[in-house]
Amino acid sequence: MHPNTRRAAGAATFTATVAALVSTALHAADTQLDPIVVTATRQATRTNELTSDVSVITRDEIDQAGETTLAQLLARQPGIQYVANGGAGSNSGVFIRGANTNQSIVLIDGQRIGSATSGSAALSRIPLDQIERIEILRGPASSLYGADAIGGVIQIFTRRGEGPVRVNASTGYGSYHTTDTSVGIAGGTELLSYSVQAAYTNTDGFNAINNKKSLFYNRDRDGYYNRNLSASFAVRPAKGQELGVNLLLSKGTNQYDGNDFGTLGAAQPFSNDQNVGNYSIYSRNRLHQAWTSTLRLGRSTDDSKDYIGNFRDSIFNTTMDLVSWQHDIKLPVGEALLAYEYNRQKVSSTTDYTVTERTINSWLAGWNGNLDQHRLQFNLRHDDNSQFGGKSTGSAAYGYQFTPQWRAHISYGTAFRAPTFNELYFPALFGFAGGNPDLKPETAKNTEAGVNWEQGSHRASAVVYHNQVTDLIEFRPPTFTPVNVSKALLRGATLTYDGRFSEWGAGVALDFLDPRNEGNGPNKGNRLARRAEQQMSSYLSRSLGNWDLRGEWQLLGNRYEDPANRVRLGGYGLVNLYADYRLQRDWVLFARANNIFDKDYETADNYATAGANVFVGVRYAPK
Repeated sequence: MHPNTRRAAGAATFTATVAALVSTALHAADTQLDPIVVTATRQATRTNELTSDVSVITRDEIDQAGETTLAQLLARQPGIQYVANGGAGSNSGVFIRGANTNQSIVLIDGQRIGSATSGSAALSRIPLDQIERIEILRGPASSLYGADAIGGVIQIFTRRGEGPVRVNASTGYGSYHTTDTSVGIAGGTELLSYSVQAAYTNTDGFNAINNKKSLFYNRDRDGYYNRNLSASFAVRPAKGQELGVNLLLSKGTNQYDGNDFGTLGAAQPFSNDQNVGNYSIYSRNRLHQAWTSTLRLGRSTDDSKDYIGNFRDSIFNTTMDLVSWQHDIKLPVGEALLAYEYNRQKVSSTTDYTVTERTINSWLAGWNGNLDQHRLQFNLRHDDNSQFGGKSTGSAAYGYQFTPQWRAHISYGTAFRAPTFNELYFPALFGFAGGNPDLKPETAKNTEAGVNWEQGSHRASAVVYHNQVTDLIEFRPPTFTPVNVSKALLRGATLTYDGRFSEWGAGVALDFLDPRNEGNGPNKGNRLARRAEQQMSSYLSRSLGNWDLRGEWQLLGNRYEDPANRVRLGGYGLVNLYADYRLQRDWVLFARANNIFDKDYETADNYATAGANVFVGVRYAPK
């Protein structure tokens, strides 16, 4: 046989072998069930039946995150960028589809958390050790969850118990003298399920301010330590009847550099004690074969104290009380949702707010269902806020299943953000006007369309969106009075792929974002601060005997620190590596290296980020 003929035959054989392996992998994966999520509809729904843009982070992915913060983990997901004022424990937030950090909401076990003074959740105080899974809903969701869901919703589910009694534990050590130790016990039967988890983390950190000319620069290490506990108990005395309790408590202290501009007259070591709590009790009862009622009573707390040295400087505490009664009713076609919510927000502070409490009464209704290849979802909600009155929002979505693999959707929704207590009632100080009690909510109108391809463990999607935000609150000089005068346009596209080929796994997400100031001021047409126009996040993994290996590559384009677009933050690329080795059936030795090429970058001007760092540990996790 001629050599060229042999090479052609060899190539054809190789191609056929690869095609057969791919076909086998896809066919084998077809038997897997699609995951079930609740955040997109407030009802259990399979992901392949959704008419919205949703991601899920599993416990396995969290285990592979090492000493990554929650904000950093979220920023590896499609459509999300993050900002932080330093290392672990520092003030941080996420932009979902370009929306402000206070234009998205965070739920823990179905209950909202956050500060009513700043309007944001303390992501730095939510420990990964206590999280079972995370669901991310991108796009406006006020018609489901009320105020502040302009960019989307992040729902965190704490760890649960099922099956035989299991003890789990993990401990590790890494760069910046970082330690993290956790231990827990969980289990369950048809009658009872339970989980109790406790963890402690400590790090010396690094200097949060990297600009020596900054008024806040202080040459020291800004460390962080945190103690946290979660617990869940549920009892099912009869089929379809369940009573349960959930709690999460996180107490953390971080150091940062500040300047009181007073008697000390120079940068000083400041510290912040911030405790976050989430407590709820619920009763889920099947009243009829087609009717389930869920009554939930809960409280979330966000208590913050700042210190200059050993002297307490300020206190900002928020308490949110929640009553929620939801009814899920199965109809001949689809499923209906009816619910009432009562929320009381109360603040206490060393700052003399003119008003310290407000209440929100909410009614919502929805329906979602399938009609042959057609999928529909409708939601309507009215929030009656004691500060600004009533606000109604709605959404409608339509999807079509073209083939078993291909589906598409289009949707329209409205959303709003309620003004914070700082924007409304902060007292006038040092020539600044203070809050404005006449502020209106910020509002948004979003249209999006998407297409999904799914076959077994392989998934790809493309989503485009156009979100017009009006009545944005802006602090106008010279007195910096907050007023509803600005507008913004958030438009973009997200492309994703995730899949497995035998022992290999791979995924990539590409984001293209155009976040523009549409107001009439001097910054009209400028890009919104701290948002990049391009972002890429990818990974490649392989299982090799007792080894699990993973590599990650992230790219982020340039950003601007200021609305005037004069202070430019350069783009950056990060490479992270993870490996674990199963010593025995239940014992795993793991290691993670972040930023392995020691990239120097900033998410906020003058604030440092971690250089190359490593964390190694051992985990006991019975299967």
